[in-house]
Amino acid sequence: MSSTNRSTILHPTRIDLSADIRVQVIDSLNQAVAVTTDLKSQTKQAHWNVKGMDFYQLHELFDEIAGELEEFIDLLAERVTALGGVAMGTIRMAVAASILPEYPVEILDGKDHIAALADRFAIYAKLLRDGIAQTDELGDADTADLYTEISRTVDMRLWFLEAHLQAGDMSAANSNGKPATAKTAAKTVAKTATAKTTAKKSKK
Repeated sequence: MSSTNRSTILHPTRIDLSADIRVQVIDSLNQAVAVTTDLKSQTKQAHWNVKGMDFYQLHELFDEIAGELEEFIDLLAERVTALGGVAMGTIRMAVAASILPEYPVEILDGKDHIAALADRFAIYAKLLRDGIAQTDELGDADTADLYTEISRTVDMRLWFLEAHLQAGDMSAANSNGKPATAKTAAKTVAKTATAKTTAKKSKK
């Protein structure tokens, strides 16, 4: 039996959601299980291989995040089975269904690992928000609430990751708070230097 057929198996349940709705919700949840499993493994990849001056801090942070993702996998998979479905939770199933890009194996520096994880957490965060909207529209408030609970933590973790990357960009940020391009950053530095020179001349 193929994984596609297994994902549409429905066991008897007295939950007051129609079979059609449950199939759609289960499909959404199993997609989330796959992506969460993939993201957890990629986070562990960063945990094992990060190098640099911030090694210990990032090694611990990545492991903590991976632990949270493991909890999310369990919550999502158990919701699948609560709805009478079959949780699609093996590594090979995750590989087949995940929407995340493969993790780069050539990176070592902490900042590169943070950027790679932030890119993938952004994709994951969107998947969760799409899940909230879809399951809410289908009338499954409990699954929508589960997605919302996970989404809050994922947004917080994305903030943690991005905060490591933003410190060097803030002095050369655009007025709207977005990181500056190399060209605008150079202009900002030039303006700062000109302002300092003018200030020195005015004091003389």
